[in-house]
Amino acid sequence: MEKNLRRFRVDLHNHTSLSPCGDARMIPQNILRAAAERKVDVIGITDHNSAENVAAMREAAEPTGIRVIGGMEVTSAEEVHLLALFDGDDELAGFQQLVYENLHGTNDTEAFGYQWVFDAEGGVIDLNPRLLIGATVLSVHEVVDGIHGFGGVAIAAHVDRQSFSIISQLGFIPGDLDLDAVELSPFSEEHGFGPDELAAGVTGERKLVAVTFSDAHHVDEVGRAVTELMVADGSVAELRLALRGEGGRAVVGGV
Repeated sequence: MEKNLRRFRVDLHNHTSLSPCGDARMIPQNILRAAAERKVDVIGITDHNSAENVAAMREAAEPTGIRVIGGMEVTSAEEVHLLALFDGDDELAGFQQLVYENLHGTNDTEAFGYQWVFDAEGGVIDLNPRLLIGATVLSVHEVVDGIHGFGGVAIAAHVDRQSFSIISQLGFIPGDLDLDAVELSPFSEEHGFGPDELAAGVTGERKLVAVTFSDAHHVDEVGRAVTELMVADGSVAELRLALRGEGGRAVVGGV
């Protein structure tokens, strides 16, 4: 029997203070409060090349009713940003290991900023020493294959941007790249780039679903862009079905 479906407001691209470009106030309480104010049902935590604050975010979210999806924003060797989203902790940890094995360099706090690892109360428990702002040595194909190998969903981030997007770096989306969707930034209209431009040929013969998320680095940016899904729950498994338009699931708003 088909599960009951309902609308979920999801914002699956948000940074914490682990990202060197993330504001120091991007801790669980502030992020979750902002998400609640904007009626976000599901929030994704996607720091640059690391998922070390996901566990704290999930613990902090337990009493709020907001679901936290763990992931990261991976930078490929071509300096393309890709969102990786996972349901399971083991799958996320496995992908994290793959990224760390292919991410070289040490962070320079004076040049790039601090990379805070926190607990559920927002207290600092560690500093990540890796060069999270850097690029891995994995190609875009290797990143996407790695995400899928660990059961995740792969989304090309902010494809309308003129830097660190697959279109800015490659000029097009390879037809053999097995993406699940593409993300438009909150500023896609200002950039003159939207679903019509996606349909104009940059995705080749394969039509890709477009979603939009906040890419929040500051508290007031959380929930500024959401995608509405018709799904049974706020899991990555249901997200995958919605992106494929299967089982009655669908992307129903936001782009």
